[in-house]
Amino acid sequence: MMIVKLCLGALMIASQTVPVFAQEKWETIFNGENLDGWTVKFSGSNLGKNYKNTFRVKDGVLSVNYDEYEDFKGEYGHIFYKEKLSHYKIRLEYRFIGEQIKGAPDWAVRNNGIMFHTQSPESMLKDHGWPVSLEFQLLGGLSDGNERHTGNVCSPGTHIVLNGQLEKTHCNDSNSKTYHGDQWVTAELEVRGDKVIRQIINGELVMEYKNPIADAADGEQPAHPMKDGTPISEGFIALQAESHPTEFRNIMLMKLDQ
Repeated sequence: MMIVKLCLGALMIASQTVPVFAQEKWETIFNGENLDGWTVKFSGSNLGKNYKNTFRVKDGVLSVNYDEYEDFKGEYGHIFYKEKLSHYKIRLEYRFIGEQIKGAPDWAVRNNGIMFHTQSPESMLKDHGWPVSLEFQLLGGLSDGNERHTGNVCSPGTHIVLNGQLEKTHCNDSNSKTYHGDQWVTAELEVRGDKVIRQIINGELVMEYKNPIADAADGEQPAHPMKDGTPISEGFIALQAESHPTEFRNIMLMKLDQ
C-alpha cells in the first residue's frame, strides 16, 4: 500500500480528505446535449470519425457504448477536449455499466481513464492505440471481490517521478478503496504543469507525483512527438473507450494560476 504525500502547508496522510474552498470556480466543459467542444480519435479511423457511434450523449451523460459492435478488434478510442491546458483541475463522475464487448482483453474489463498532458489528436497516427500522455486510470471492482484500486497512474510514452524516484513502471497503483457495481464515483485531477500532479477519488487524495517526461523508447508509441526526456508541462485532456461501457457526467474544469 502506497503512502501519498501532499503539500498543502505540510499535509502527509494516505487517503486524506481534500478540503473544498469556497472561492473555487468550476466551469462545465461538457454541455450534456452533444459532443461540441470535443474531438474523437479511434485507432484505425481518421480523426473525427466516431467509430460505430461509440461516444454518445443521452440525458446529460457522455457514454461509451458497444451495442453496434459484433466484437472488439483493437478499436481503442479517445475523445479530446478542445483546449490545451497546463495548470488546472478537472472533476467528473464516472461509472461502469453492462458487460465488456466480446473479443476485448481481460485487462480492459471495467477500465477507463482520464488521459492528460496528451499530444494533440491531430498528431496521432491513424493506427495509434493511445496518445502519448499520462493516464488517471479509472477501474471498477471485479466479480471476484478482490481489491482493485482506482485512481492509478499509467504512462504511455512517458515517465514520472514517484516517491522521489524516476518511475518507469507503466502503471502504478494508488491507495484508493475498491468500488464495485455501477455506483457513481467522483474523480478529480489537479495538474500544475510538470511540478505536481494529484489524483483524488471521492474527496480522498490517492496518488501524487511530479516531473513527467517523454519516453521516446516506448515501443507502443510510434512517431513519438517529443524527444526522449523532454519535460511535459501541458497538453490535452481525453476520455477513453477501451472496450467496457462507461458513463461520465458533470465534467468540470477549473483553470489555475501558474
